[in-house]
Amino acid sequence: MSGERDPTNGSGSELDPVTLEVLRNQLESVAAEMGHVLIRGAYSPNIKERRDCSTAIFDASGRMIAQAEHIPVHLGAMPDAVDTVLRKDPRPGDVFVVNDPFAGGTHLPDITLVSTIAPDDEVIGYAVSRAHHADVGGSAPGSMPPGAREIYEEGLRLPAVRLVDGGDPNDAVHELIRANVRTPDEREADLRAQRAANARAEERVGELLAEHGSTLLDAFDAVVEYSRERVEAELTALPDGTYRAGDVLEGDGVTDDDIPVEVAVTLDGATVDVDFAGTADQVEGNLNAPLSVAKSAVYFVVRAVTDPEIPPNHGCYEPVSVSAPEGSLLNPRPPAAVVGGNVETSQRVTDVTLAALAEAVPDVVPAGGQGTMNNLIIGDRTGAFAYYETIGGGFGARPGKDGMDGVQVGMTNTLNTPVEAMETEYPLRVDRYALRPSSGGDGRYRGGLGLERTVTVETDATVSLLTERRRTAPAGIDGGEDGATGRNLVDGEDVPAKVSVDVESGTTVSIRTPGGGGHGDPGARDAAARERDRRDGKADDR
Repeated sequence: MSGERDPTNGSGSELDPVTLEVLRNQLESVAAEMGHVLIRGAYSPNIKERRDCSTAIFDASGRMIAQAEHIPVHLGAMPDAVDTVLRKDPRPGDVFVVNDPFAGGTHLPDITLVSTIAPDDEVIGYAVSRAHHADVGGSAPGSMPPGAREIYEEGLRLPAVRLVDGGDPNDAVHELIRANVRTPDEREADLRAQRAANARAEERVGELLAEHGSTLLDAFDAVVEYSRERVEAELTALPDGTYRAGDVLEGDGVTDDDIPVEVAVTLDGATVDVDFAGTADQVEGNLNAPLSVAKSAVYFVVRAVTDPEIPPNHGCYEPVSVSAPEGSLLNPRPPAAVVGGNVETSQRVTDVTLAALAEAVPDVVPAGGQGTMNNLIIGDRTGAFAYYETIGGGFGARPGKDGMDGVQVGMTNTLNTPVEAMETEYPLRVDRYALRPSSGGDGRYRGGLGLERTVTVETDATVSLLTERRRTAPAGIDGGEDGATGRNLVDGEDVPAKVSVDVESGTTVSIRTPGGGGHGDPGARDAAARERDRRDGKADDR
């Protein structure tokens, strides 16, 4: 990959490289501090423990200037939320709330707050926070009903509306949200944490403006141009051509029929075009994904196959175009159900885009990872609690290195809920939390192991599962073997990949997540590595 470039080279900016680097790091530190404020101030374990949230700063025209290294599926979709707010004539002191997937959101549990940054009563940018709220209403606790056929079943739908109007809280919107969710106090507390995070950004950017004056605004342009030039240089070094790949999703929660996802990736000099023509039409169930979700997945892949150290901002996305036919799985028309698209379809988009680019950059792309977020939702219909978690699995073996065990893969990188926190906050008992022996695909380099998480539900509740790779294994590459598929069990009996069931107190739920695919001929694996496999329980004896 290409080396460092002069950040002022060709950008037209008069900023010297040292000043630009200082300001870039200061802006990125503001985005990171936003995340710290949100995580420390949140009430729900999903945000304060798992960190299922993201923060970023945008300029006045809606370009992302700096982001914290949080959740890929959140960050790539944030620009669409800001674009929606820009059409609402934002003023100093405004805070907008939005979760509508057809108006800048991704799925309804991900609530985004967009606040103006106006230190001197002139809007110079926007602070944005997005967090997954454990319940936003809908037909099932946790707001991720596997059998949903319309978005109306998935929860409260918020277009971009003012949560705070010119500095004054909009009590009517707060009351509307509280009236439509099962855990209103938790939602209110998490929204306050998001507001505090956004307010911290305005405070810190105001300090930078006081220190640097108009040089700060010049830096907004310069950091975007710098990242764009770096990404273009990386893309230019890749071999031109059109690369194709396809895969399937395992049913939409309404039927078990495979759902094709097809991609053509065209590298042409300093640009990349990603076209999802040939992908299935939008489906009856909830695996439809707004185009912003597909963009997030593509941006993540481009970042992964170029140089991940390039400062992440709007400039990274300028050379990338993404398209999908209107009315398709990846560009659905309302009122399509979409809650599973954000968490599961995004993973398959990542998989196929990486697979397509494996031909262009075989020394970079790993074997297939677990390809699912293994969404587990447990709650009761009275609103007493709503637990949500995505569970890690096997990372695909890499060229020259084994895959990682028991990690989040692809479009999420949340933490797990610690056992102590889980058992304190919820009527749940964790019976087992361990790596799955022999679940990684064999190869010269072995795929990472999946996990097993077994939980006993200590009250009557509703359990919902949105999972993938239960019959289609994570693919090996270059002769490597596939990883193990996942399994879902309730009281020891297999249940479908996507299901919602009412259970009685004492019911046990077990999620066994997929392993990663192997890389290279298994016969070429080093003998010492084979011995470690046996010692560590990774030998392929499944």
